Order: sequence, then C-alpha cells, then structure tokens
Amino acid sequence: MDYLLLVFITAACISLFSIPALIKVAILKRLFDAPDGERKVHNRIVPTVGGIIIFAATLFSYALWYPVVDAHDLKYITATSLLLFFVGIKDDIIGTAPIKKLLSFIIISFILVLLANQRITSMHGIFGIYAMTNAWQILFSTFTVIVIINAFNLIDGIDGLAAGIGLIACCTLGAWFYLVQDASMAALAFALAGSLAAFLVFNFAPAKLFMGDSGSLIIGLIISILVIRCINYDVGKIQHNQLVTFSRPVFVLSILVYPLYDTFRVFLLRILRGESPFTADKKHIHHALLSLGCSHRTTTLILYAFTLIIISISLLLHAQSTLVQFVCVLLATIVIAQLPFFIKRRNA
Repeated sequence: MDYLLLVFITAACISLFSIPALIKVAILKRLFDAPDGERKVHNRIVPTVGGIIIFAATLFSYALWYPVVDAHDLKYITATSLLLFFVGIKDDIIGTAPIKKLLSFIIISFILVLLANQRITSMHGIFGIYAMTNAWQILFSTFTVIVIINAFNLIDGIDGLAAGIGLIACCTLGAWFYLVQDASMAALAFALAGSLAAFLVFNFAPAKLFMGDSGSLIIGLIISILVIRCINYDVGKIQHNQLVTFSRPVFVLSILVYPLYDTFRVFLLRILRGESPFTADKKHIHHALLSLGCSHRTTTLILYAFTLIIISISLLLHAQSTLVQFVCVLLATIVIAQLPFFIKRRNA
C-alpha cells in the first residue's frame, strides 16, 4: 500500500504546485475559453490547458514509482497518452475537426488492442455471451476504448464534473486492482487519481482552470485501459473469494454510468433529429439540472452522488447473476437519470 500512497501524493503535489504558474502563463498567452451563450455555461474567461498538468503529473508519478520489472504496460500507456495528449492540446489551442479526433481515437485503440493486446475476451454472461472470437474481441475492445474516451470528452461541460467522475472511477478501480494485487494498474489508477484530486482544487466551482480536451481525453484513455484490464482479469489470480463473484462488466459499467449513459442518450437524440452525433448542444443531463436552477456546484455533487449510488447497487447485488445485476443497474440508471427531464417537463 505504501507505493500507492507515494504514487498518489507525488501526482497530487506536482499538480497542486504547478497549476498556479500554468494559470498565469495561460492568461498571459491568451490560452483561455471565452464565454459563448449558445452552448457554454460559464460567463467568465477561464484558462483551458489544465490537461497539461493532469497528463504530466500522472505520467511522471506512474513512471517514477512503476512497481514492476516488466515495462510492457508503461511502454504502451506512455505511447498512447503522448499521442492523445498532443491531439487534445491542439484542439484546446486552435481546434480540431471531429473526424480527425475520431481518427486519432481509432489509431490509439488499435495500438492498445493489437499491439498491447489489451482486449475484452468475454462478456461474462451478459445477454448469454461468454467467450468471443478473435475478430469480435478486436472490434468490441476498439469500440470500448473509443466510447470511453469520447464519453469523458463530452461530459467536461461544467466545473468539476469530468475531474470528479474520473476521480471516483480511478479510486474505485484502483482499490479493486489493489485487492487483486495488480500493482501496475493500481499505480496507474492512483497516479491519475492524485492528479485529479489536486486539479479539483482549481476546477471545482467556481473554476479557475479547465482541463480542456488535453485533460478529458487522457482521463478517458487511462480509464479505458483500467476498464479493459479489470473486465479481462484472470479469475484464477484473485485471492479474495468475494471478488470472484463480482460481475466485472457490470461493475465497470456502474463506475462509468454517467458518462456512458449521457453519451449514448445525447448521440441517440442527435441522430433522431437528423444531426451529426458530434454536434454540440445543451441536451446533457447536467444542462437539465442547471435549467432547474441548480448551481454548478450542486449539479456536480448530484452527479457524483448518482455515480456512487449506482456503484453501490452493483456491489450490493454482487451475489446475483450477471444478467440480474445488469438489468437492475440499467433500470436504476434510467430512472434516476431521467428524473431531471421529467421534473423539467412538469415545470414547463
């Protein structure tokens, strides 16, 4: 456990002491986000390059305290995060076409799935599906990486939301990897958690710094790696009997419930309206909460609570079949997530 504390504290300290200087430089170089009444919810100038610190602090801490001799994980995590970081920082400064961003997600996914062999090999009984063929493993794993990266990019819409959800996900997954004694993935999770915990000091409402795409894409990438490793973890290596009974796909779905549900919901609505799924709008769940009069701070805390409730439901149902766990988590998600829209229609 000592090495995880070192990883977390190192990343947090780098972020905490570097961000004030970054904010000053960003303002001097005019690297900030100006208010836009059509789709942005802030009304002040805020620097948008906080992802630089999230990326640097996470990678430095992980590399410094890398807890195993085999550098397989470090090699591919470094390569993919560097590539995605530069895509994100370009978008933060001069903008990037959605199709080019999607292409970068696909390239990174193929690196992880084909070269690093990070792939989901089984659905563990969801919809009666267990082992998948090699082709389906590649397609589904690639799809998973792209969806998670894009989901965190889309929920970065209000102060503290993406960072807080990412922090919850990293702490939960990091605890799981610690219990199953996967030192490499536990260190990666807590390196990102430390960076995000310190970043939230400056990003929680009212935010002094935004992470931008360079931050949200890195969060999505690292969490997608953690998720795939968790789902595909060898049950034979798990020493805690209670962890063996967990449906790992349902467990990770519950952790990512807000970004995944909100992304699929918004994409579906846009497609049904005949629009591009990448068109920016104010149809997200956090926009509905803001329209009900909730502040940024209250909205963010509500969505943190939503995530923790769904995770708790999945943990309480761990002894049930995978299908029962999945259905219960899905129904609870739909009911809770649609409440703001129901209240909004009632008040209209």
